[in-house]
Amino acid sequence: RMFVRKSVENGMDIIRIFDALNDVENIKVAVDETLKAGAIASGAICYTISPIHNLENYVKVGLEMKKLGVQTITIKDMAGIMGPTEAYNLVKALKEEVKLPVVVHTHCTTGMAYMTILKAIESGVDVIDTATSCFSNGTSQPATETMFYAMQQYGIETGLNEEVINKVNDYF
Repeated sequence: RMFVRKSVENGMDIIRIFDALNDVENIKVAVDETLKAGAIASGAICYTISPIHNLENYVKVGLEMKKLGVQTITIKDMAGIMGPTEAYNLVKALKEEVKLPVVVHTHCTTGMAYMTILKAIESGVDVIDTATSCFSNGTSQPATETMFYAMQQYGIETGLNEEVINKVNDYF
């Protein structure tokens, strides 16, 4: 509770909360404290591949998180193993069934992240996580500048300022 409280007091306005095993019981305290502190509680579903990690189970976890009061659902693909088709189907199912904004967080480790993000966008994802290009790719996220350009090609208004994006990258 103190970690969440101090994080919010020091400027964090979104707290992404997850349990590596997708056990919703283990995130209750953090969600509760995040809401009490006035921040956005983003419940993160850890993506992996196994017989029990399927669309139906992920939606069930998302619904359980919604009952706790999370305001967004993040698909946390920390290994970068979620393919484009899986991203499309999972984002679509979460948006239709859970009815909360969906965030996709993936890594470029396997080389699929850009394709995965594009399919997530096509399925209606609300937020994508990126990293400024000097810190992107490899085991990091897709490059902000590349995704910004792709969004322009899709006709999607991001609200980002290209000059600021370039200034941040130049700085680092």
